[in-house]
Amino acid sequence: MFFTCGPNEAMVVSGFCRSPPLMISGGRVFVFPCVQQIQRISLNTLTLNVKSDKVYTRHGVPISVTGIAQVKIQGQNKQMLAAACQMFLGKSEGEIAHIALETLEGHQRAIIAHLTVEEIYKDRKKFSEQVFKVASSDLVNMGISVVSYTLKDVHDDQEYLHSLGKARTAQVQKDARIGEALNKRDAVIREAHAMQEKVSAQYVNEIQMAKAQRDYELKKAAYDMEVNTKKAESEMAYQLQVAKTKQRIEEEKMQVQVVERTQQIMLQEQEIMRREKELEAKVKKPAEAERYRLEKLAEAQRLQLIMEAEAEAEAIRVRGEAEAFAVEAKGRAEAEQMAKKAEAFQEYQEGAMVDMLLEKLPLMAEEISKPLAEVQKVTMVSSGGSEVGAAKLTGEVLDIMTRLPETIEKLTGVSISQVARTG
Repeated sequence: MFFTCGPNEAMVVSGFCRSPPLMISGGRVFVFPCVQQIQRISLNTLTLNVKSDKVYTRHGVPISVTGIAQVKIQGQNKQMLAAACQMFLGKSEGEIAHIALETLEGHQRAIIAHLTVEEIYKDRKKFSEQVFKVASSDLVNMGISVVSYTLKDVHDDQEYLHSLGKARTAQVQKDARIGEALNKRDAVIREAHAMQEKVSAQYVNEIQMAKAQRDYELKKAAYDMEVNTKKAESEMAYQLQVAKTKQRIEEEKMQVQVVERTQQIMLQEQEIMRREKELEAKVKKPAEAERYRLEKLAEAQRLQLIMEAEAEAEAIRVRGEAEAFAVEAKGRAEAEQMAKKAEAFQEYQEGAMVDMLLEKLPLMAEEISKPLAEVQKVTMVSSGGSEVGAAKLTGEVLDIMTRLPETIEKLTGVSISQVARTG
């Protein structure tokens, strides 16, 4: 007799010629009645609500944890299917689920006891991975594989988690206020930077505009100068052309006159020759000579002005250099003279002073007699007992000179006669 099963269950045939039993998942098999037996086991996925109430954590805080696990008997693995058949064959899905649930809950409680509330609450993924890893190793030996495990809920009756939430909320609020204050500060700083950049950009723009205006004015001035130069050249060329045209007209008139004269020569050859020579001698040659003379005279005047200007500039330069050299030489000579005089005064002292005074005596005599030289008329009256005339004037000058040594001795303390005798 043939038996079939779907992919969500497995058949186990035992009895005659079936040692070990034949296990088939999702297929068909022929069974001999009376000598062979067929049994079925479910391969459906079982959803388990794993609850652990008031389990003490590592720090002694009682919490309740709820997890959701998906388990099933693995039909593709023959060893796991054989183990599942040995343990669960003949049991219902509810009984299989109860056994798996008890196993998962025990492992869940063990892992909770080794962790703190913060570790479970903050890192749920790590807790789920630990439960999944530990529970899978035991359930595999039963032929059951854990498809997934997820931590659903964590709560406690002591409001421990609520207190953690308050602390975290306060921390978050504090961070939010700090972040808001920092953002406002950064916004103000960025606004100030933006305003600074705006003002800088405005100044740069104004500078560029001023620079562009300056370049425009410079180029415009250059273009205006070039245009004015071209206009001036054009006007000069026009005037030159007018002069040339007038000259050609004059030449044409002269040629007409020559033709007229030629016709007259044909009538009166001698008269025309005489008049032509007369015209050439009295009009044309003097005019050309005068024009040439005026041109050369203008050129000579221009060259004369240029040479006079250059000569004057050179004379000023040479005169300046000579004056500078003379001032420098005079300064050096005076400095040397003063140095030598200082040395002489230092060495000879009174003798040098007397020598200097003797050198200056003629100048003093000249200054003393200078008023007499200015006099145009002198009237002298004699009492009969003194000299009269030029000798009288000269004697008075000499009398003044003889008083000078006494005056000098009173002023300087140096006696000229005594120094002369000792010298």
